[in-house]
Amino acid sequence: MSARPRQCHQPKAFYNSMTQTVAVIDYGMGNLHSVESALREAGASDVVVTADAETILAAGRIVFPGVGAIRDCLAEFRRLGCDTTLRLAVERGTPVLGICVGMQSLMARSEENGGVDCLGFFNGTVMRFPRNHSDIDGTKLKVPHMGWNQVSQNQNHPLWDGIADNAYFYFVHSFFLPEAESDFVAGSFDYGIKGSAAIAKGNVFATQFHPEKSHDNGLKLLANFLTWDGTC
Repeated sequence: MSARPRQCHQPKAFYNSMTQTVAVIDYGMGNLHSVESALREAGASDVVVTADAETILAAGRIVFPGVGAIRDCLAEFRRLGCDTTLRLAVERGTPVLGICVGMQSLMARSEENGGVDCLGFFNGTVMRFPRNHSDIDGTKLKVPHMGWNQVSQNQNHPLWDGIADNAYFYFVHSFFLPEAESDFVAGSFDYGIKGSAAIAKGNVFATQFHPEKSHDNGLKLLANFLTWDGTC
């Protein structure tokens, strides 16, 4: 694998390496059991699924999962005050992993549901795959994009350690972040169009794919997250 420039920024020095708890944010919209189980299989000894701000802020690492319509996800996330909690955790330097709609929610905006303002941790707009989507040869591609796809690594990020470039991960999504829409793309996929498979900035790393459904590669990424101190 060829060297790639790091684009991460150092977080504020808050991270407490003695805190081993992983908090999975529970706002009723993620495949929480699968994420929790995968984290434990990857080596996490203490996983809590919660929306409690105090518990989340006390954790050593935070996972922000998500499935479903982004308007409903963000409405519930904000109603529970999780947006404020997450922002404070990021400012403190706690390592954060976003997954699928969790990643999309971190962007500035999504075209889904007629247009939704997202959390704005990253620049860029999430878009829908084109109607009658096809590859370069004109072969029709199904939407949602569902199944295994290769991920090209755009950064030498610690969460890619031990994972081959162009390794396969499992995707399920109808909306995506175009690769050109963000300055912080850590991995890309090609599904008739170039999309962002992962984004990274400072102590935040997020994936469009589902590491909890991606077998060995997904477990390795989660294991890397469990030992990541939020710097790169």
